[in-house]
Amino acid sequence: MQEDIKSKKKLLLATIENIDQEGRGVTHIDGKAIFVEGALQGELVECESYVRKPSYEVAFTNRVIRQSNFRVKPKCDHFNRCGGCSMQHFEFQAQIAAKQRVFENTLSRIGKVKSETILTPLVGPSWHYRYKGRLRVKFVVKKNKVLVGFNEKRTHFIADISSCEVLPQSLSNILPSLQDLITKLSIKDKIPQIEFAADQNHLVLVLRILEKLDANDESLLNAFSSQYSVQFWTQSKGPDTVKPLSEKDNVKLSYALTEFGLQFSFMPYDFTQINPFINQVLVRRAMDLLKPLKGEYIFDFFCGLGNFTLPIAKSGAKVTGIEGSLSLIERAKQCRDENHLNNFVEYQCINLFEITKDALLKLGHADKWLIDPPRDGAFQLVQLIDEEINPSVIVYVSCNPATLARDAQILVTEKGYKLDKAGIVNMFPHTSHVESIALFVKIIP
Repeated sequence: MQEDIKSKKKLLLATIENIDQEGRGVTHIDGKAIFVEGALQGELVECESYVRKPSYEVAFTNRVIRQSNFRVKPKCDHFNRCGGCSMQHFEFQAQIAAKQRVFENTLSRIGKVKSETILTPLVGPSWHYRYKGRLRVKFVVKKNKVLVGFNEKRTHFIADISSCEVLPQSLSNILPSLQDLITKLSIKDKIPQIEFAADQNHLVLVLRILEKLDANDESLLNAFSSQYSVQFWTQSKGPDTVKPLSEKDNVKLSYALTEFGLQFSFMPYDFTQINPFINQVLVRRAMDLLKPLKGEYIFDFFCGLGNFTLPIAKSGAKVTGIEGSLSLIERAKQCRDENHLNNFVEYQCINLFEITKDALLKLGHADKWLIDPPRDGAFQLVQLIDEEINPSVIVYVSCNPATLARDAQILVTEKGYKLDKAGIVNMFPHTSHVESIALFVKIIP
């Protein structure tokens, strides 16, 4: 039942029916969907719409009248303003369950498929997990203050925060000092963003600068770097202009896959998994599903640095990693060489969004594939599967349930596979973002 009441303040009284893929509560009024930010399933809330469309509205919670048992006090003091997280008010295990439901519903609704086995969700630390990302920067003239952080909820303004519970602790601790530092720079109004990259021992901050730093700016940055053990890099134009501020800042970042005895070196601007803790268990699950064996030949599509390529090679299988970025391929080769896997790993630079059947055939035949695409998915790749290109096993790692569902429909309904196993990967705790992994097995007539 829906209590449909509008007050003089144009507030709606609504009973929340479920949670959508954005982590918002969903209700219906007169057949119209209302998506309510900050509301949980089963709650009776007073809300106010701020986006009104003919078929739906988006609202924010003004007051919770009947509270869910899964509602908790957000750990972060800035949660109600900052848009970096959307689910801190939701008990952690309940967050995971909601993401699992969203994942299964997306497979069913978009892909018209269902997994024969639902895998146990992969989880890890829920705080201070985000080791890679981008922060916005803005000098506010009226306050004579620089803001560094994420957008406010429902606005394009930057939230005024002094700490962050999902950033690395080393970065969260210095946010106020970092804001003060940038306020002192001559180009304080010419720094729109900061890219950050961290490992267990280092924190690198890449300043996007629209004008050149002067000598005093560099002196201030170097003093800050020494005081807080931070390395500053700068980017004046495109990615090829990223460089360390000074030689002492030219550190080598790395992460380990300890179970496999692997170490990966990377640059601050290279793509890596943002959550190194979850990445450990994700790689293990991928290997459990793929089951690489000595002597097999395997393809790793969208291979990046070789996050999955090298663990595959550790099994004794031969593997070709395919990636569209030449710079990532060069870094992947470096990681391969540093881990002494030259005899088992090859890399090819191919645009996988435009790959042709001829280009794929030139790679040879691989009976097993691992696919880890960006949000656009692997539509072009799965479309090429036919009698000549016909892997028996495909492990698909996804950062977008919708494109996974689309590709799953092709594999199941057109290419002769069954969706054998699938489950979520909680890469981004306290956000609505859902990553997943799925196993497709060729049906033998």
